[in-house]
Amino acid sequence: QLQLVESGGGLVQPGGSLRLSCAASGFTLDYHAIGWFRQAPGKEREGVSCISSTGGSTNYADSVKGRFTISRDNAKNTVYLQMNSLIPEDTAVYYCAARRYIGEHLTCAGGLFDSWGQGIQVTVSS
Repeated sequence: QLQLVESGGGLVQPGGSLRLSCAASGFTLDYHAIGWFRQAPGKEREGVSCISSTGGSTNYADSVKGRFTISRDNAKNTVYLQMNSLIPEDTAVYYCAARRYIGEHLTCAGGLFDSWGQGIQVTVSS
């Protein structure tokens, strides 16, 4: 059974940092592109960042460029999202998702991803 589990969320003050992890079980991530998505109350889901199966290609939403970094450790079957300089607008439920795709040309659109984690809350507040 394919499963993705997010961890590392929580409450942080503005300007703080969190590192989210997305651990896969039941399959290897070696042949999968991974995306991080988020959804805030009353807003549509948005793509935050995606990474290719090799880690050679990444992309980011304009709102997080320069603050967030996506990375992966295929040996650990885990993908990370390092979030720095957090602002209240980053508050949302964050989801990781997998798509079997080995190309380097990334499209970070949620509709292309077919395996999703359950989501984890990130709250940025003083």
